[in-house]
Amino acid sequence: MSQTQIFWPMITLTFLIYCVYLLLFLRRRRAVMSGQAKIQEFIIPTSEPEISATTIRNLGNLYEVPLLFYVVCLSLYVVNGVSYLAVVIAWLFVGARLAHTFIHVTTNRLRYRQPIFVLGFILNGVLWIMLAMHLLLPPVV
Repeated sequence: MSQTQIFWPMITLTFLIYCVYLLLFLRRRRAVMSGQAKIQEFIIPTSEPEISATTIRNLGNLYEVPLLFYVVCLSLYVVNGVSYLAVVIAWLFVGARLAHTFIHVTTNRLRYRQPIFVLGFILNGVLWIMLAMHLLLPPVV
């Protein structure tokens, strides 16, 4: 397996972040056009219009645990610790983030969103454990 395979889940997650930024722009623009907000309110936003509130919150979520995801993926690459299992877990993490984002910016049902968030959190932790194991028990050459 090529070590660079770990970059594709990272690229996909970054694309998701760009999509959420676009959605935020569109929802804020709709809030301004409908009169729910004034463009000046976004200079220093102290409150977010209802139409874009979940989107801005989701964007914040995409910079929390995913930051740790990027670090662990890059670390696995640097120490030559990328395995088939690590890539599968990375893709599962990205899938969980995609599902979390979809729920967050549509129905925002905590009942569905929270378990998916926890799953992603655990998957990210597994990648960190794999990194630690790789460092503690280097492969026999």
